[in-house]
Amino acid sequence: MTDTAKRLAALREKMRETGTDLVALGPSSHMQWLLGFHPHADERPCLLLVSPTAEAFLMPVLNAESSRENTDIAFHTWSDDEGPERALVDALATVDAGNASRIVLDETMRADFALLLLDNLPNADHAFTSETVGALRMRKDESEFKTLKASAGVADRAMQKAFAAIRPGMTEAELAEVVGASFSSERAAALFCIIGSGPNGAFPHHQTGGRTLHEGDAVVIDIGARKGGFPSDITRMAAVGRPPEGYGQIHSIVEKAVQAALQAARPGVKAKEVDAAARKVISDAGYGDYFVHRTGHGLGIDGHEPPFITATSETVLEEGMVFSIEPGIYIPGRFGIRLEEIVILREDGPEILSTLPRDLHVAAG
Repeated sequence: MTDTAKRLAALREKMRETGTDLVALGPSSHMQWLLGFHPHADERPCLLLVSPTAEAFLMPVLNAESSRENTDIAFHTWSDDEGPERALVDALATVDAGNASRIVLDETMRADFALLLLDNLPNADHAFTSETVGALRMRKDESEFKTLKASAGVADRAMQKAFAAIRPGMTEAELAEVVGASFSSERAAALFCIIGSGPNGAFPHHQTGGRTLHEGDAVVIDIGARKGGFPSDITRMAAVGRPPEGYGQIHSIVEKAVQAALQAARPGVKAKEVDAAARKVISDAGYGDYFVHRTGHGLGIDGHEPPFITATSETVLEEGMVFSIEPGIYIPGRFGIRLEEIVILREDGPEILSTLPRDLHVAAG
């Protein structure tokens, strides 16, 4: 059985469990997960419709030929001069969804796609994918894990290149170029590179820029790239020469928060309990006000996807889920410290994808 066949079967089981009559996906990571591809995404309505008994595409004719190379699902095509309405009615009939009472919408699809579908199913209740496709995507299989692990290795090597290149007088942007070149050398597509030096490190999502690195700077290095269809994400800390006063104590607190979250992360535990474990360490040390974001996010086809490791998340963690653990402390005007691991949850706890230690890397000043 192909991956697509297995995933369609699993989706239909979830539909049965949740009483769902129709799942509608736009060109998105949800469709990518289910079918292994998605058609070109633009303003032309394109929908994959899955019912308990059949599946069909509403397909712009411009995308049909190239999409046919990837799937044998029935296409109901439409052209620019005729519009999608008639083709959508036909597609709904093919999957026997004309009387659907509960439908699931891809929360990432364009609003006009969703409204077009809802106009044709005016009596249906609707929900998003969290209990169907989203729930299935959160648990990675071993093939997905191997690709994520390989992608993490690419990021580890880029981080090591960054460590080797750091020197006083270079700019954040120049250090980012080193990271980008490392990704390119392994045919990975760079997704982001946050280089936050000195006081810029206190901005968790700092826009890497032209600030020059100086002796005594702490430097946040948060990088990721896509390799084999899956992203990486890792954050480590470096210092240019001697780190700033008080750095060591705060690094130790953040490290203890990482360890507490790792210890708390077990199958059956709610995501908010993992967040609470990390947050308690930082709050008890007197820096609670300086931990300004969630503890983590899921990682899969998307760089940020469920489960989200937040103070309010009721998601029960399950074996096979992949997510980040990345507490931080950010001291305005001075520096920030964030340490990030991507883990896959195993039966006995989290397995870290990276092989790099979380110790501060001290570059020669």
